Amino acid sequence: MYYYGMIIKNAPYKFAEFQSMVFKYGKGDSLVNQYNSKTGDYQYMTKDGHLVKKHLHLNKDELLFLHRKASDLGFWDFPANEQPRDTSRKVVSPHYYMEFNYAHKSKKVLYDDAFDGDPSLKDANQRLIKEIQKVLDEAEIRQNK
Repeated sequence: MYYYGMIIKNAPYKFAEFQSMVFKYGKGDSLVNQYNSKTGDYQYMTKDGHLVKKHLHLNKDELLFLHRKASDLGFWDFPANEQPRDTSRKVVSPHYYMEFNYAHKSKKVLYDDAFDGDPSLKDANQRLIKEIQKVLDEAEIRQNK
């Protein structure tokens, strides 16, 4: 128990210092779908091409969940830029930008869905992206009630 307590105490990113999270995604270089927890600004493109803009508030529990999920998946150790090595391919794949901001530091990752690096790193990115999207979807449903 002491060992895990020290790991948490010495964690590089502590939730007590958490300030905001930014999540952006889209095809290619167009990261038109965006959420910023500091401002609550949320915009996304619908399937039929309409841009929806709204204010979406994530509560402390949701932000804590995302902080812990990022920690569990090793987000703090992800490379900042995860792009495919083969740049000759002309496939336009989804890109994701994740940023967690704390009082004294930030962690930013740009992930390309065509990333051809370590499969476990690719899996961890995809799992974190799904969790962020799930939390945003659930918060939007809750807010619309």
